[in-house]
Amino acid sequence: MQVKMILPALTEAKSPFFRPIKYSLFPPLGLATLAAYLRDEDDINLQDEHIETISLNDSPDLVVIQAYITSAYRAYELADLYRARGSYVVMGGLHVTSLPEEASTHADTLILGPGGDAWPRFIDDFRQGKPEKTYVAKERTLVGAPQIRRDLIKRHLYLCPNSIVVSRGCPHTCDFCYKEAFFAGGRSFYTQEVDQALAEINRLPGRHVYFLDDHLFGNERFANALFDGMKGMGRLWQAAGTVQSILRPGLLEKAAEAGLRSLFVGFETLNSSNLKEHDKFQNLNRDYGEAIKRVHDLGVMVNGSFVFGMDHDDESVFERTVSWAIEHGIETATFHILTPYPSTELYKRMVKDNRMVSSDWDKFDTRHVVYKPASMSAEQLETGYWRAYRDFYKWSSIWQGASTKQELGPFLRHLAYSGGWKKFEPAWDAIIKSKRVVNCLPLLESVLEAFGRFKPYETSDRNNVTVHHNAA
Repeated sequence: MQVKMILPALTEAKSPFFRPIKYSLFPPLGLATLAAYLRDEDDINLQDEHIETISLNDSPDLVVIQAYITSAYRAYELADLYRARGSYVVMGGLHVTSLPEEASTHADTLILGPGGDAWPRFIDDFRQGKPEKTYVAKERTLVGAPQIRRDLIKRHLYLCPNSIVVSRGCPHTCDFCYKEAFFAGGRSFYTQEVDQALAEINRLPGRHVYFLDDHLFGNERFANALFDGMKGMGRLWQAAGTVQSILRPGLLEKAAEAGLRSLFVGFETLNSSNLKEHDKFQNLNRDYGEAIKRVHDLGVMVNGSFVFGMDHDDESVFERTVSWAIEHGIETATFHILTPYPSTELYKRMVKDNRMVSSDWDKFDTRHVVYKPASMSAEQLETGYWRAYRDFYKWSSIWQGASTKQELGPFLRHLAYSGGWKKFEPAWDAIIKSKRVVNCLPLLESVLEAFGRFKPYETSDRNNVTVHHNAA
């Protein structure tokens, strides 16, 4: 059977000027995970439009398309093209799950929510010639899942080819997050067995690992066992966690000892009223400054995430947030305009209050205003968003943030990481086009360890992994 698996590019990833490195940073694993359930004799072609041009001169038996909201129109275009050629098209992903009625007009079958046992059931039915229109997982687990088909991933086209997922979902329920809609009707947070996760990490070549988990620290027992098992592997890794998990005694220390060197943290807002309104209770009454200090003291960088446009935000929010982030030495910041995604509780509330002003999914990229803000105009919100990026990544701001570091290694790392991330995008574009972006990975590794200042401990035999108890 000929199978084509496509990840259409997000609209914002196709800049006419240059390609930001973030869209060639790591390989998404959803389609490669599904491919593991296919047979060895199946002819599988996996294409990620973020890093390559999709070939459209074929007519495979089965076309599998994963759609996000700002790739929805492109996904539908590709689905319609292949259905017209007689290929059977199955679609899944966040957007498909949120708006199945819309997606159903473009696909023969929909996989709603996490793949779980839904995907294997579809494949069995398809081979028998009796596929159903919709599949929803009856069982959600990562335990015993087959190995991801990493051989289908074009590793050389990504800066960080060792991406990995050891858990699904998140234990928290923020009202603007897709998670609750995507995992509706079943478990919304679960992990691999620790042994399985460690074995997969050990199979990855090189040193660097990029965890794509929404919240790697979400299950404390699992995280503790995972970090114990990673100690001595000599890995350098990046991940995402919450303020709450950072302040939890002992866990962050274990992560840093195991090689954590950069952490994405969802601060979202400095306003407690905003936190309450959007059910982000895990951040309430938490000392953000203490959390950042704990991370930095362990030699780990912070990528802070912030959302603008909540109801208690006025025009002062942009300067106030940027100044706070610089003063606390945050190495990189990711800013977003509040975006009510379909099927989320925020979206339902906005619709009920007649505040949605757009259903153009291409604009749901957290860079456009698609609703009526409460305390400023849409123009003020968009202008402030772009100004925040400009002000945070000015060389003077980068220098000021770096100057909060007391030692030379972290100071230079801040300059290199923050400057390299945003100030050299045309250069990144040239490297991406040369198809040599993976050659820059040793430089990234050197920056992550602050040029040797925070070099992880490494055992002499990485292939000798100690097996720990399961904590799924």
